[in-house]
Amino acid sequence: MTDHVIDLGELRHEPEPEELPRPPRAVGRPLRCALALLVALATLAAGAPIPRRDMVVVPAVVGTEALLADDLFLVIDPSGPRGPQRRLEAYRLPGGELAWEAPLPVQGRYWGMSLLGDILLVTGFQQDGQTNVTVALDRATGAYRWQQPATAVESAGGALLMETGDDERGRTLRSVDPCCGSVRWEADFPPGQLAYRLTGSAVDRVVYSTADGRVEVRDAATGAVVNRGDLWGPADERMVNVQVVDGLLLTVGGTPATVAAYDVDRLRPLWRTQVADALFVSECGPVICLQGRSGGLLALDPASGRRLWADDRWAGIWATRGRLVASAVRSAGPGAEQFALLDATTGTVLGELGRWELSRPSRLDGPLIGTRRHRGGLLVAELDVVTGTARPLDVLRGAAGECQNSSDRLVCRRVNGDYGLWPLRR
Repeated sequence: MTDHVIDLGELRHEPEPEELPRPPRAVGRPLRCALALLVALATLAAGAPIPRRDMVVVPAVVGTEALLADDLFLVIDPSGPRGPQRRLEAYRLPGGELAWEAPLPVQGRYWGMSLLGDILLVTGFQQDGQTNVTVALDRATGAYRWQQPATAVESAGGALLMETGDDERGRTLRSVDPCCGSVRWEADFPPGQLAYRLTGSAVDRVVYSTADGRVEVRDAATGAVVNRGDLWGPADERMVNVQVVDGLLLTVGGTPATVAAYDVDRLRPLWRTQVADALFVSECGPVICLQGRSGGLLALDPASGRRLWADDRWAGIWATRGRLVASAVRSAGPGAEQFALLDATTGTVLGELGRWELSRPSRLDGPLIGTRRHRGGLLVAELDVVTGTARPLDVLRGAAGECQNSSDRLVCRRVNGDYGLWPLRR
């Protein structure tokens, strides 16, 4: 099923064409004929239809969960008139043909889908609203493979780490084979925190810590204990947040807040820095970013913990292509946010990107796409993190939001509840 949207191109005011100079009076007949032909061609061009962008429509209703994943668009229908059992439908791109559909064996609210090789992982809450479940389906056919009462993350060695429990009740961690769900290793952790170190997109270290400062590091591929240590004692016991960022084990806590960095494998202390206020740490390319409870950002040198810059204007932040994209504190909340491009090491504003809702990219290295309401449709723009500018691409008539994008395709919820799929560029 196809539909069409008029492409408005870049939204800018074009200068009026300069008035052509009058031809000399002694012009000959050939020139008069040529001018007449140009006028005729211009008239025909003015009456020609504006190039249109094809749209594929995927039927859906309110409450549908959807994911754009490589060459598939995946849709989970909500439970309702079609029965209590939820179904997953896979549409082939770019044409939007139904490739397969499959029932989901566990009732509940599904909120996550991801691809790992030839396996499609679907994750959600079971009907009790507290127990997680992950279902593995065959990517090509939708055939059922296995399920686990856990959430999954990709692990080193081609495995999946399946996690159950929480900080208060304790956790169980299992490493399973993606093909069939068979367990490679399993470990139980008493109440405490779990953190992961990533190499690329896969976890290679698991860090477990308790409130009294005991820390244990495991190899994610084998489950073997790499090191154990006591990073703080009972006398210093306090609410400490443990994270692994930029290859460092970081602890954040205390009054005033103190950030301490350790080597992950050897648990060797590297540096400590006191900060006025810190809630959590995030990786920001060449620097480490700390965000406070009341907003604002502080950037540290990961090698020494030295303060590089601080700015109260910014809330959320992430790194891309050596730059930082930051959202303004004053625009925080649901809906469109004000974004700017920053230099990572100095915090200097390199460009104002404008106010946008960000499309969800199917890949971390994909284009950064922003949308906002515009005259009965949705204005779509590519946010260029090299030049610090927003380049309008189109206005999608009938689109409402909830957009996702790949490198060449954009999908958005439409006002009537279904989804439209557009080519991102011509």
